[in-house]
Amino acid sequence: MSVLFFILGILMVIAGFSFLFSPALLNLLATGYMVGILLLVYGIATLVRAITKKEHFLVWIMGILSIVIGIISVVTPGGNLALSTVILYLLAADFLVQGILQIVLSIQFKDENRAWVLELITGILSAILGIFAFINPTVSVVALSMMLTFFFVSRGLSMMTLGMMGAGDD
Repeated sequence: MSVLFFILGILMVIAGFSFLFSPALLNLLATGYMVGILLLVYGIATLVRAITKKEHFLVWIMGILSIVIGIISVVTPGGNLALSTVILYLLAADFLVQGILQIVLSIQFKDENRAWVLELITGILSAILGIFAFINPTVSVVALSMMLTFFFVSRGLSMMTLGMMGAGDD
């Protein structure tokens, strides 16, 4: 399982940088599918980890929220403006929930996690981005590529760290 987490982490980092540097970001349809598929895989991997490691209930919420946003993105990529707004708010909620979860868990398990400072920093930044997206959704739409880059790179690095530390292995 740890190899799966590491590979998923690499794919998420690559996807994150593709949002930053790829002109494909202008193609909302391709972006919707890419975000949807990666969020589905991330959500499933998170739920698998939550089940096998008997994780905190917030990890379950994080996985379920990622799966819901992923399904919406795959089913309606490049959908209408109202749906895009809903997805933006769901993504903001995901940033906020996952940021708070990362902050709490990094502090709670700092003795067991060698990368707890990285988790703490990405948690703080993620929570700030989530709050920013709720407060100013118009600017968030413009900054979506940066938000997606941060989301996938930070989650990818976390998944790679979990993979190197043997997450999911019994």
